[in-house]
Amino acid sequence: MRIVRFIDEQGQVQFGHDYGEGSAELLEGELLTGLKRTHRRVAVTKLLAPLEPRAILCIGLNYRKHAAEMGSPLPEHPVLFMKNPAALNHPDDAIVIPSCCEEVEQVDYEAELAVVIGSRAKDVRPGVALEHVLGYTAGNDVSARHWQKNLGGGQWIRGKSFDGFCPLGPVLVTPDEIPNPQALTVSASVNGEVVQESNTSDMIFSVAELISQLSQGMTLLPGTVILTGTPSGVGAGRTPPVFLKPTDVVEIKIGSIGTLRNPVRGE
Repeated sequence: MRIVRFIDEQGQVQFGHDYGEGSAELLEGELLTGLKRTHRRVAVTKLLAPLEPRAILCIGLNYRKHAAEMGSPLPEHPVLFMKNPAALNHPDDAIVIPSCCEEVEQVDYEAELAVVIGSRAKDVRPGVALEHVLGYTAGNDVSARHWQKNLGGGQWIRGKSFDGFCPLGPVLVTPDEIPNPQALTVSASVNGEVVQESNTSDMIFSVAELISQLSQGMTLLPGTVILTGTPSGVGAGRTPPVFLKPTDVVEIKIGSIGTLRNPVRGE
């Protein structure tokens, strides 16, 4: 199933599927406890991110070619950081470059497969880890590199957590439609030019391995989003570096999930 979260004509937040041409079949219930079909189509006035994350866990340097372009050795363990859940952004909403990032050109894109946890996971084995997945969507780990490297006290979280720095969407695709998350194309385009193009097969740690390792001694709650890392081609890895600027349009595409589109503007 391809689930969307949206605002209807009455201003209510709803869930639906079979989205197209401005409408979707309404689903009743809650995303984390179960949705039921109604066989009734309703108008979609605005698409939202598929969920409001309980937590946003992010993996750095999880693609071999990306680690190489950043001059970093392949990690022996997943590189974990987090984003503030308030960084959530919706399809077609603007990525706003905050005023505290305007003095130094630094805001970067990162196309990522986003995994949504559907059931509590603790100390799970890789062989059963995917049973805890509710679905998959596209994500953009927007990053303020100067804050990430120089102004965050040695931690990445600050440069990754500005408001709107975590676009997700446009749909949440359930695992029955993505039986192998390690066989998905991953790409990013800026103003129509492809800047990242890879496949999840280049991941150092697979989705199952990430869930298993993150869950060791640490419960992954339903509604947790895991951003699984970005492939090569980020702006900071280019010569010279290329960063986002107002009027740019970023598009992230993951497999058959669809295209997550966000314009960029100044604050």
